[in-house]
Amino acid sequence: MPLAVYILGLSVFALGTSEFMLSGLLPPIAEDMDVSIPSAGLLISAFAIGMVVGAPLLAVATLRLPRKTTLVTLISVFGVGQIAGALAPTYEILFASRVISALACAGFWAVGAAVAIAMVPRTSRARAMAVMIGGLSIANVLGVPAGAFLGEHLGWRSAFWAVGAASAIALVGVVTLIPRIPLPEQRPRLKGELSIYRDRQVWLSIAVTALAAGGVFCAFSYLAPLLTDVAGLPDGWVPTVLALFGLGALVGTTVGGRVADAHLFGVLLSGTAASTVLLAALALFASSPVAVVALSFLLGLSAFYTAPALNARMFNGAGAAPTLAGATTTAAFNLGNTGGPWLGGTVIDAGLGFASTAWAGAGMTLVAIVLVAVSLRLHSRSRVVTGSMGAPSPIEAPSPASLRPTD
Repeated sequence: MPLAVYILGLSVFALGTSEFMLSGLLPPIAEDMDVSIPSAGLLISAFAIGMVVGAPLLAVATLRLPRKTTLVTLISVFGVGQIAGALAPTYEILFASRVISALACAGFWAVGAAVAIAMVPRTSRARAMAVMIGGLSIANVLGVPAGAFLGEHLGWRSAFWAVGAASAIALVGVVTLIPRIPLPEQRPRLKGELSIYRDRQVWLSIAVTALAAGGVFCAFSYLAPLLTDVAGLPDGWVPTVLALFGLGALVGTTVGGRVADAHLFGVLLSGTAASTVLLAALALFASSPVAVVALSFLLGLSAFYTAPALNARMFNGAGAAPTLAGATTTAAFNLGNTGGPWLGGTVIDAGLGFASTAWAGAGMTLVAIVLVAVSLRLHSRSRVVTGSMGAPSPIEAPSPASLRPTD
C-alpha cells in the first residue's frame, strides 16, 4: 500500500475527530455560548448536512482541477475552519465555522477517496479504502475521547485547536508525499460524470450504504443514555464503551478491507446480517451491563467490517466517474448518519424507550440486506449477459489508466 494512502488516512483522522468530538463537548459549549444543549446539538446536525450537500457539489466544482492542488486547498480550508471555531465569539460564528469545515471535509473525502483508488490496482481498492476509513476508526478510539478530555480540563476550544494542529500535520503530509495525479487526457465533462446516476446499481449502492450506516447509528447515537438509564452503568463507563465501539470499528475495517476485494458481496451480506442480529440482541439484552458492553464492541466491528466493501462497490459501479463516486459514497454515509439518529429520536419521543432505537436500527439494516441481495442478482445477471456477448460488464470495467499517479 503506497505511503500516500496512509497520509490520506491521517488526514481522515483529523476530519473524523472534528466531526464526532462535539458529542462530548455539548454541555460546555452550550454554557459558554449561552444556548440550550439542543441548540448546541444543531452544530452536529449542521456538520452532517454540510457533508451530504458538500460532497457532490465540491466534487462537481473541482472536477477539472488538479487532484493534489484540490486536496491541499480543502485540508487548508478545513484547518482554518477549526481555528475559526476555536476563536468564535458567538454561537452564530461557531455554527458557520462548522458548516465551512463540513464542506471542506466532504470535498476532501470525495477527492481523497478517488486519489487513493487511483494509486492502487483494482484488486486492492477495498484495502486502500480500509486505510482511509481506518483513520475514522482511530478518530473514534483516540481522537474523540482526547477531545472530550481536553474539553474537560482545558476548555472546549482547546479541542478545536488540537484538531487544527492535526490538520496542519496532515497538510504537510499531503504537500510532500501525495504524488501528482494527472487529469485524463480528455477533460471530464459534467454530463458524462452525471450519467452514472442512470445506473440502477449506483442507486442501490447509495440506498444500501445509507441504510447500513443509519441502522447502526440509529442505536449508537443514543448509546450513552442506554448505558446509564437502561443498563444501569455509571456515567464514567460511557467513554470506555464508546472507545470499545471505536476499537471494534478499527478491527472490522482492517479485516473487511482485506477480505472485501476477493469477496465483496459476501462481506456486504455477512456484515450487514451480523449488524442486524447484534442490534436485535442489543434491544433484547439492553438491561444487562455485560451484554451491552460486549455488543457495543461487536457492533462497531460489524458496522465497519462492511465499510470498505460499501466504498469499493460504489467505485466498481461508477468507475468512469471516480471523484463523483467518492462524493456519492460520502453523501450516502452521512445520509445514514443523519437519518438514523432522527429515526432513533422519533421512536424515543413516541415513548418506546432507548432500547427501541436498536429495534429501529435493525429494521433499517434488514432492508439493506434485501437491497444487497437485489444488487447481487442484477450483478450476476449482467455478468452472464455481457459474458455471452464477449464484452466486459460496465460494473467490472477498470478505472482509466490515466488516473494513475505519475512518477
